[in-house]
Amino acid sequence: MNVLDGLRRFDWGNLAQDIGLALLIFIGAFMASSLVRQLFQRARQQTVRANASLYVAEKLVTYGLIIFGGMLALSVTGLDLTSLAVFAGAIGVGVGLGLQGVVKEFVSGLVIIFDPNIRVGDFIQINEGLRGEITEVGPRATRLRTNDGLNVAIPNSTIIENQVINWTFRGGTRRIHVPFRVAYGSDKAKVREAVLRAAHDVSFTMPDTDSRRTQVWLTGFGENALEFELVVWPTPDAVRRPAALTAAYNWAIEDALRAECVEVPFPQSDLHVRSFFGLTGEDALGALGMKTRELPKPEVVTPSQNDAERDLRTDLPPEPEDDPPPKP
Repeated sequence: MNVLDGLRRFDWGNLAQDIGLALLIFIGAFMASSLVRQLFQRARQQTVRANASLYVAEKLVTYGLIIFGGMLALSVTGLDLTSLAVFAGAIGVGVGLGLQGVVKEFVSGLVIIFDPNIRVGDFIQINEGLRGEITEVGPRATRLRTNDGLNVAIPNSTIIENQVINWTFRGGTRRIHVPFRVAYGSDKAKVREAVLRAAHDVSFTMPDTDSRRTQVWLTGFGENALEFELVVWPTPDAVRRPAALTAAYNWAIEDALRAECVEVPFPQSDLHVRSFFGLTGEDALGALGMKTRELPKPEVVTPSQNDAERDLRTDLPPEPEDDPPPKP
């Protein structure tokens, strides 16, 4: 009877009022957090480049509002937060053991947010070969947007525990190596001049400076060809699209080599007659009844459309879209 009397005398009205007020406080904190997140997102969208400082401030403010709202809601109900310290510690140990993966990803996300080497807006490459721009760091995963428009969720711990290449660290550019091959016997000076001229004609190639110069290197002697590399410094915006970047330079190099009649080799087997009854070279071919080979004459090549270069340029008007099909 004592328990029943105690329950009857308990002020249930005040308890319901306190719980309702606590719910209102928590809901208000959650709504305020959502509003602040939207304001920060609009501010970041208005900047030319993604602002990592704004993103860090957004996460701190939104998380802080939710935590503050939860603590204030508990204090309104009359609960002594200090008395819950031991109980909260026990709950924390249980959550840590049961949700190790979730806690691991959340902590990894916090590390990424405050890591100066990786920021929102950077174009990164993970060692598996996945490349994309960091658009969001969430509590469980980091979202990458590839150049094909795909949004890929990468677990935060994957970025922390694996090698990551930051292609746009602190907004700088990077030197790109574009390999190509020419036939043995080609004039190396002609190859160099033609490829350098073609590289400088590409719109996103940076001008030469003392520390950054466009160069052509002879890197090796292959089985069927001389192996070269074009080393070039493109603009920071072009670095974000490495596949189209390489394709644009490959296109320009092929145009330049074809204009200079420089042979680009392919796997083949040739029979060379060194001596035929004392005759060599063209004389041996004539004795066999074969026509002598005439050297090709230089041809005038009109530069062709370079789709990869156009895809990387921002100063061109958009191509007209196809007319929509007529309505029936």
